[in-house]
Amino acid sequence: MNEILDLTTTDISDASGLGAMHDSGAYQAVSSDGDLLDAYSRAVITAAEKVSPSVAHIVVSGGREGRQDSRGNGPDGVRGSGSGFVFTPDGFILTNSHVVHGAEHLKVALPDGRTFEAQHIGDDPDTDLAVIRINAPGLVPAWLGDSQSVRVGQLAIAIGNPYGFECSVTAGVVSALGRSLRARSGRLMDSIIQTDAALNPGNSGGPLVTSHGDVIGVNTAVILPAQGLCFAIASNTARFVAGRLIRDGRIRRSYLGVGGQNVPLPRRLVRFYSLTSESGILVISVERDSPAEQAGLREGDIIIEFDGQQVETIDALHRLLTDAQVGVRARLAVIRQTSRQTLEVIPGESRRNEG
Repeated sequence: MNEILDLTTTDISDASGLGAMHDSGAYQAVSSDGDLLDAYSRAVITAAEKVSPSVAHIVVSGGREGRQDSRGNGPDGVRGSGSGFVFTPDGFILTNSHVVHGAEHLKVALPDGRTFEAQHIGDDPDTDLAVIRINAPGLVPAWLGDSQSVRVGQLAIAIGNPYGFECSVTAGVVSALGRSLRARSGRLMDSIIQTDAALNPGNSGGPLVTSHGDVIGVNTAVILPAQGLCFAIASNTARFVAGRLIRDGRIRRSYLGVGGQNVPLPRRLVRFYSLTSESGILVISVERDSPAEQAGLREGDIIIEFDGQQVETIDALHRLLTDAQVGVRARLAVIRQTSRQTLEVIPGESRRNEG
């Protein structure tokens, strides 16, 4: 009986020792998790404090009614609002084209309480980017980082004015890179950053930043009713477009003057002409006095190459119709009925969204 009692006592003693060890490990794990959460909080706080002074609340009034982030149409004529951020010391502000396009009056409110009338410098619906400017002293510009260095899974922080709640901060991660998103002009935007940092109406045009406060994207869209599917235009794209808008007030692109649709090519034609692509662009209409008409393009032709590069889709053709092609002679390969023909076309400068 004593042995049994002794064994029981020993077992209890051992068990309590193991429990102490377990409790100690659990404490260390909790402590470690707490440190990680504190580090995460510090990263978000640091980035938010660094970038928030640059974030602008843009109020739009007058002009054509557009797809704004929040709509009013009240007695003051306000028709929408959105976000933006100062990116130069002399008052240039980046935002979305759909926030300011067609506006007659722009008013910018800064986090320090100052408000200014803004000048519309230029906007590009094909990339959903725009630049406006305010004349104000003591501005704190945000730094445009390198979106090429972004990695999936890294911390992403969005700052903006959802529903007019100024300088709201949300955090998440970069969910994916290199996404494509259809602009409201109909063109495809490439190199889009996907994030799960929550965006709401009013966030459009605000910055998406790293834990160091570098802007890696311009928030532009959210898919509803999905949750955590939010998108930003890469900062490298924004840097290029902003530079052109400041210089020229617009983005120059070339155009042919055709209406078309993507179609599969008959397999016998693919084999006969040794094509690497099995699709092309069926010409549905040709604009009068356009470069396409002057080149001899006809309805029913199927475009398969432009300037020596195969074009499978309208989006692929759009990517090739850059400002460098304006006024430059190029070869256009088409399938006409069953024969392959090569036309010479001189793309013009696009004045509206056309292919």
